[in-house]
Amino acid sequence: MSQISPRLNLPFLQPSQAQKHVTHNEALRQLDLTVQLTVQSTNASNPPPVPEQGEVHALATAPTGDWTGHGSALAAWLDNAWHFVTPGTGWRAWDLASNGLKIWDGTAWITPAVATQNLDGIGVATSYDNTNRLSVRSSATLLSHEGGGHQLKINKAGAGDTASLLFQSNWTGHAEMGLSGSTGFSIKLSPDGGSWTEALTFDPATGIPSGAAVQASADDTTAGRLMRADYGYGPGNLLGSVSESSGSPTGAVIERGSTADGDYVRFADGTQICSAALNAIGCTTAEGALFASNSESWAFPATFATTPMVSGSGGAPSRFMGFDVSSSAQVAYKVLSSISDTTTIPPSAIAIGRWY
Repeated sequence: MSQISPRLNLPFLQPSQAQKHVTHNEALRQLDLTVQLTVQSTNASNPPPVPEQGEVHALATAPTGDWTGHGSALAAWLDNAWHFVTPGTGWRAWDLASNGLKIWDGTAWITPAVATQNLDGIGVATSYDNTNRLSVRSSATLLSHEGGGHQLKINKAGAGDTASLLFQSNWTGHAEMGLSGSTGFSIKLSPDGGSWTEALTFDPATGIPSGAAVQASADDTTAGRLMRADYGYGPGNLLGSVSESSGSPTGAVIERGSTADGDYVRFADGTQICSAALNAIGCTTAEGALFASNSESWAFPATFATTPMVSGSGGAPSRFMGFDVSSSAQVAYKVLSSISDTTTIPPSAIAIGRWY
């Protein structure tokens, strides 16, 4: 029969053994060192100058001083002397220096592996629950890159479910953004966590926004709403081709153009102004007590929707214009003068009406 136990090397009491208490006490001493093992440090190399009774150190591979030659052993200070125990693979010890559990793997004291797959939940400085399986209480949370970038993914099972970020104050929701019940990205706001207003929603196919923060129609002038490009005007559509649909402007605000017959300006409200410097003529043909030119016509550079109002100047103080307006496309005119004047002067004319 062996005189020591196979695992902890505890001495056995032998038949007819004298001083049995010595053997028994040695076994108790060995158990006191190894059961519920706590060490002051691991990988220790230098013995402390004033150790305390029962103090245990897990030694490095090449310790010095009184520990020389006992690499990787457990050193215990008992009765003013160091006692050494060889740890077995799988022994566990609580390391007071690192405040953590260590395991002897046969070569070194290591931190035991922690299972990270299929956990019920994780709570960092707080507790998780069945809804919030991952809970973190911290002044900030950092998710950094590994390589060139980093993505935070929030996935949902179906289009009708929710994948969003909820912002709370005192555990009451006040803002939410993400995919809420559809595949369109939306931003919602609430004053009390109960009633919600959809401020912005982006169509996933076109990217065009809608919602309470955006104009609902061209005549929506609600204060504070964002103006849509197709409902408002700016540098990109202030000048251009004007157009309309059922009396509502659909194009630019002002359109300007010219032809061989003169210049025209169209406005989004339907107003149109045409102007021209007409052919230079003299006033030498007698007509009653006045002198007048031959009759001519002016073709408008842009057609009016109805007959416009026309006026003009003969080009000199003694001359004035006479018009016979009977068409939305052109007008007949005469230049009359109180004196005979052979000087050819270009008269000017202006027509004001509507283009729709």
